[in-house]
Amino acid sequence: MESTKQEPIPKPDPRPARKTTAKPRISNAFTTTLGVAILVATLFTAWTPASIFSNNFEEQLLLMLTPQVEKNPIIITSQPQLRIGIVAGHSGNDSGAVCYDENGQVTLTEADVNSKIANLVKDNLVAESYQVDLLNEFDTRLNGYRAVVLLSIHNDSCEYVNDQATGFKVASSLDTHDINRAQRLTACLVDRYEHTTGMTFHAGSITGDMREYHAFSEVDPNTITAIIETGFLYLDREILTTETERVAQGVTQGILCFLKNESVPPTPLPTVAP
Repeated sequence: MESTKQEPIPKPDPRPARKTTAKPRISNAFTTTLGVAILVATLFTAWTPASIFSNNFEEQLLLMLTPQVEKNPIIITSQPQLRIGIVAGHSGNDSGAVCYDENGQVTLTEADVNSKIANLVKDNLVAESYQVDLLNEFDTRLNGYRAVVLLSIHNDSCEYVNDQATGFKVASSLDTHDINRAQRLTACLVDRYEHTTGMTFHAGSITGDMREYHAFSEVDPNTITAIIETGFLYLDREILTTETERVAQGVTQGILCFLKNESVPPTPLPTVAP
């Protein structure tokens, strides 16, 4: 008989077969679709069923997806509000110069004129967004008072001196820490007051008392100070009493000239009268 040769049967590998775990991959398209689905689902829950099918659904959706400007935003500014001190000369202390009529009756006091001018100057500056303190002659707030400007408003005598006793006077402190700024304040007041009122600068009658005005030594040394006598209560009474707003505007413009660093010609320092 013919013999048949059989092929050997391979023996099974005793080592366990290695398993390969396939990691699922989520496509970008699927991720995007899922994100949109979540967003739409969130948007749908934001409306009532009646509004979902409203005609302006597309506009509402666009509105929610568009960044909105915050209502009433808070405006932050780095510029602090500047403080100004205005002293109404003699107020809270005495009447100052007193004007009498031919019968010896009081017709006018310097304190009243000073107060009216000072109040108008304050109103003008507040309208320009400045913080203004209206101070009495010997106000306790003057001790260490700190501001960008302190101006004291006064007027001269009710008595007839001579025909030249008319016009205004301005003086700054002799002991200021910043003579350049003090002179600039003086120059601004002289120039703007003269142009606004048409009055002349009566430099020859500036006294040592004006230069050494008590408030100059009471306030903070960094406060720039000055004193102005807006006129003589005898020859200048009409403009001081009937055109008070014009007088106050002249003072206001002088202060604004200084604060806004406006151009102004220098004012020579006058010889101090005795």
